[in-house]
Amino acid sequence: MYSQPLPLRIIYTLFLCSLSLTLKAQSKQDTSLHMEYLSEISLVGSGQQRDVMMLPEVVGTKINAGKKNSLVIMDQLNTVVANNSMRQILAKVPGMHIWESDGSGIQIGIANRGLSPNRSWEFNIRQNGADIAADPYGYPEAYYNPPMQAIQRIQITRGAGALQYGPQFGGLINYVMRDGSNLQKPFQAETQQTLGSFGLYNGYVGLGGKGKAGHYYVFFDKRSADGYRKNSAYNTETLYGSATYNLSKKAQISVDYMRYNMLSQQPGGLTDAAFKQDIVQSLRARNWFSTPWQTANIKFEYNLSVRSRIQAQIFGMDAQRHSVGNTASILVPDTINKATGQYSTRDLATDKYKNLGAEISYITHYVLLGKKQTLSAGVRLFEGKTERFQKGMGSTGTDANFTTNFFPTALTFNTSNMAIFAEQVIRLSPRFIVIPGIRAEKIQSTVSGRTGINLIGQEIPVISAPQERQFVLGGFSAEYHLKNGFEIYGNATQNYRPILFSDMQAAPGTEQIDPNLKDANGYNNDLGFRGRSGNWLYFDASVYVLQYNNRIGRITRLDDQGKAIAIKTNVGNSTSKGFEAVVDIDLVKKMKKNSRWGLPIYISYAHNQSLYGDYYITTKNSGGQYDSMNLKGNAVENAPENILRAGLGFQCASQKNTQRKFITQIQYSSVSAVFSDANNTVVASANGTTGLIPAYRIWDWNSTLQINKQINVKLSVNNLTNARYFTRRAGGYPGPGVMPSDGRSVLLSIGITL
Repeated sequence: MYSQPLPLRIIYTLFLCSLSLTLKAQSKQDTSLHMEYLSEISLVGSGQQRDVMMLPEVVGTKINAGKKNSLVIMDQLNTVVANNSMRQILAKVPGMHIWESDGSGIQIGIANRGLSPNRSWEFNIRQNGADIAADPYGYPEAYYNPPMQAIQRIQITRGAGALQYGPQFGGLINYVMRDGSNLQKPFQAETQQTLGSFGLYNGYVGLGGKGKAGHYYVFFDKRSADGYRKNSAYNTETLYGSATYNLSKKAQISVDYMRYNMLSQQPGGLTDAAFKQDIVQSLRARNWFSTPWQTANIKFEYNLSVRSRIQAQIFGMDAQRHSVGNTASILVPDTINKATGQYSTRDLATDKYKNLGAEISYITHYVLLGKKQTLSAGVRLFEGKTERFQKGMGSTGTDANFTTNFFPTALTFNTSNMAIFAEQVIRLSPRFIVIPGIRAEKIQSTVSGRTGINLIGQEIPVISAPQERQFVLGGFSAEYHLKNGFEIYGNATQNYRPILFSDMQAAPGTEQIDPNLKDANGYNNDLGFRGRSGNWLYFDASVYVLQYNNRIGRITRLDDQGKAIAIKTNVGNSTSKGFEAVVDIDLVKKMKKNSRWGLPIYISYAHNQSLYGDYYITTKNSGGQYDSMNLKGNAVENAPENILRAGLGFQCASQKNTQRKFITQIQYSSVSAVFSDANNTVVASANGTTGLIPAYRIWDWNSTLQINKQINVKLSVNNLTNARYFTRRAGGYPGPGVMPSDGRSVLLSIGITL
């Protein structure tokens, strides 16, 4: 186990002592004790007028006390969500850095605290509590994200979530889907039809109901558009169904299934000069991307008593990703060869993912020393298989053709995981609670197959060694409850990130893997103050430190023959420190609780400083020799120093018809400039892959008219001033080069419930 930044012996001692006391208390339990459970996360926040709030201390079998968290209530959002505009959906979650390089919203890239937003891979991404990333340990990229109309809630837990949700630095993002639990009739239909700029059409139709036996919900969502830039058309189709059956008063079983198909044309990157000349142009017309995706989930819940509950969940995934196109430097034109009369062949790559996992969790409330205590514990098992086929020779055509006769690179990655985790709520007084926790993890990763074919037709086997590691994470959280619903909270939690699949393979002859390569580790610390008052105030302000050790990178060394060899190894550490705060206030509601109108104002701000400690890279000097350079003190790439989102609105309700409401709001977003590489290169490279990413400021305007209980109309104008900006420089696919963000767009949505 790695060196401990926390006093783990104290944490473990506290936890084991509390566990021992728990067992004793259970045996002497007062049978008159009656404790009610909060509903599962799908019902938390129901009936609230607020679109973002903090999670209760305990929900289901999970403990949220002492952790930095947010709950986004989708039905309360005043925006058209058809294009998955995370800048607006997560506006009141401070510090969320969002890559806005995909206007379709298909590929969502979000991060916080100086971490990389690349397909949200620093978060543990889940749907209904089940993993949806390609492989949460070896390839944690979220190629699939559910349509936002289908989501009830988004649960976000920062880095302290590592104890309950596994190895990651960012925390948890859990999309909780509509399941019919909030409906009151056996049959109810709803639809949301959206039209928008750039040929956008989104049709959403849902059916659901609720009765004594349980509840159900199914939906179909179809979205298509031409896209803001040339060669950026896309089409998505999502089919989903869920059903919950009450086996008895104490037990219920739920099942859900999702099938998703997406086809997207990729316009490629631009040079900085081309971006300034014409932001909508595209220099690639033959690049395509597709991700057929399937997930299934079975959940069983049983109330052992009024004090104890057990939950068992089995989940699986069968998915693929396909890409075909010309991914050469954007400086190389993709044109027809005059000699052959055809385009060049395209690069083709395919991944296939098959995952199966299970998680059993248990929670119990008991009384010790006259105070209510809570223990939550669980076990997780996971098996994942990724088949990766690369360097295929695609067709010379322009269509989305993902077939080929042969893939020179064919690799199989296997992941096995077993984890045991537990947290104990110790109430020292009616106001003060502490929560020690531990997680024991075992991860095994292997790779087999070939990396290519040599000149005489022989396979080149992958050079890799199995990675097996066992480790323990510890954490400690606390809350002190003040009066009027306010509280002080804090936590110190260890984090861990396993070696990725890409770090396990090496190209023979030109690259090596350090046999002492270690997983990344570190910790998240938070100290904050939060609370709410009635329907007029919600706030959460905190400071944090995130330590990220053993970052993996490449350095170049000369072998015994003087040949340059790139070595994958641990190259350094980084530290992120900052402040995150959100204030959502309506002084009109403060003066008059039941006022028909209001002036809601919110400010969501984060200040972050992410710097490298010792971080070594290799450079080549003018004489052609390799030198080692320490980038200590450099800013971490893709880590904005300031992120500000603020909104001012007006809302009113009809005096005669309380169901008729209107709200309009203007939102301002400002994000600081960031570097795109660890070298902190300012001047852009000729191909646009490195250089400064300038600061940008965006205005959005959203309005909602609730005509009655059945009909609503929403209007959104995104990027109101038509700002020209970009948030990402891609080194490879889907670029390479500058990835422009969308200009001004208008979306109109009509919702009907029957």
